[in-house]
This record gives sequence, structure tokens and C-alpha cells, in this order.
Amino acid sequence: MLGVVPSASDADIRAAFRKLAKQYHPDRNRDDKKAEEKFKEISAAFDIIGDADRRRKYDRGEIDENGRERAHAGYRQWAGPGGQGYGAQGGSGAGGPYSASGYSGGFANKGDFDDLGDIFADLFGRGRAGAQGFEQAGALRGRDLKYRIEVDFLDAARGAKKRVTMADGRALDIAIPAGVDNGRTLRLKGQGEPGVSGGPSGDVLVEISVKAHPLFERDGDDIHIEAPISLKEAVLGGKITAPTIDGDVAITVPKNSSSGAVLRLKGRGVKRDGAKAGDQYVKLKIVLPEGGDRELEEFVKGWSGGEAKPRRHFAGV
Repeated sequence: MLGVVPSASDADIRAAFRKLAKQYHPDRNRDDKKAEEKFKEISAAFDIIGDADRRRKYDRGEIDENGRERAHAGYRQWAGPGGQGYGAQGGSGAGGPYSASGYSGGFANKGDFDDLGDIFADLFGRGRAGAQGFEQAGALRGRDLKYRIEVDFLDAARGAKKRVTMADGRALDIAIPAGVDNGRTLRLKGQGEPGVSGGPSGDVLVEISVKAHPLFERDGDDIHIEAPISLKEAVLGGKITAPTIDGDVAITVPKNSSSGAVLRLKGRGVKRDGAKAGDQYVKLKIVLPEGGDRELEEFVKGWSGGEAKPRRHFAGV
């Protein structure tokens, strides 16, 4: 569709698309259905090979010309005009990768193409108009705008509001849902760049990066912390205060607790909407007095319990 060989560089692909898009764009071919269909086809082709990741998948036969995953990997190179393209075994007959019937119309895979907006801005002088959608003849969807924000651990766990300043100076308030995962992308519909010729606006895509916390670790919806306790607390038991993502709580350390014992606080983990709350797990860690304690040392020397064998499970290993 673009007239390039499989080894074409990114620059070659962009140049080919630029030339054809300028030739067949509906704004320059009013009421010309053939030009409209041609524009859809070259846009669908650029949708695949104009994106580095999709191009690799297409060349490996993992996706078809519409960007859909293939059911199997039985593909070979298809030598079409000029030797370009990869297709299903069986060549280029009806319904093959380069036949008109092989396209469903519009962009085959409406991905996030920052390049397309720049190309159409150059071609038609409409600012940074996007070209990710083709809703009607000549109408182009605005480009999606991507942002990445850092969110504090507790804000991600409990939910929060964050403000993002757009490139055009607009301020957007973003609702961070409780329990949002690190790396998740939030989509704000219609907040991206405006469309062209009546096309819809693009979206704003916000990738969430969750900061690490000095005390809390998260595993799914569960929270884990390590709680230092004294030797006296471990032997005699008692009450200690432990932090949770919703504030401090009092917990009971059982008598004769070993270092590494884990206490469970039910429902004290992450609470997502419509889901059961996670738990918090408190791992006990016995900490001896810093610098030592002479009284403790003298006691241990004469303590008959010091003859116990805590490593008896090592036997026979």
C-alpha cells in the first residue's frame, strides 16, 4: 500500500506515507469515494509499519494487516509488487493482505501515533492536528496527549486528586483511584488535542508511577511491613502500635514470639471500589539493645534455656 520494501527505513516509510496522504486526503478530494478509500488503506498500512513495535510484530507474522493477533504463526514473506509486505501462506489472492477486501475501513488499529499529528500538521498547516481516527470523510480525530506523573505510595493506595498542567496551559484535575497499580495508564476522554474538520478530540493518557515507601510494601491488595520489637516484648508479649495505610493501630504481640513471626490485620490493606479489601501483614523482628546490655549478657550466661536447639531442623540436610 505504501510502495516500500520490507527493509525500508522509518524515514522512507514516513516519506511514502506523507506523499500518498497528501495526494489522497479527503479535504483535497471532495466527494471522491475512491480517494477516501485509498486514504483509509494507506492510513491503515502506516498504522502498522509506521509504529516500530507493531512493525516488528507484523514482520514476525504475529499480527495481521489490521493489527489483530494471528491465530498461528504459519506465515512466509509475500512478494507483492516491489517485493514488499508479509502475508499469510497462500500468497496474495482474494482477501490477502493487500487486497481491497482485506481492510475493514478507517484505521485498522487505532493506536497512539504521535508521528501522525506532526505529519498532518506539515501537510495541511492545522497546528498539531491528530490523525488517529477517521470518523467521516475529511474528519480526523485529535491526537492523544501523553503524560507521566509520580504518585505517593499512600495516595496510590488510598486514592487522591492530582493536577496536571497541559502544554497549552490548561489544568486538569485527575482522580487517582484507590489501589491504582504502578505503570497503569488513566485515560481522560476528549481532553487531548482537538480534531480536524469536525473530528472528535483526542484523549489524555496519564501513566502512573508509584513512589516507593520507606515502611510499606505492596503485594496485590495486601500491605506488608516489618515491626521491630524488643526481646522483652517477644518473650512476655504485649501491645505495640503499628502503622497502616489508614493510620496507626494497636496490635497484640503473643508471648514467646519468634523473630520472623507474621501477624495479620484483616481488611487493613488496599480497598478498591467493588472489591474485597486486602490485609496487612506485620512481620516481627526482634531487636537487641544497641551497644549491648551487660545485665542481659550475664543473665543469658546462666540461663538454662540457652541450651535449647533452635536449629534442630538442620539435621540431615
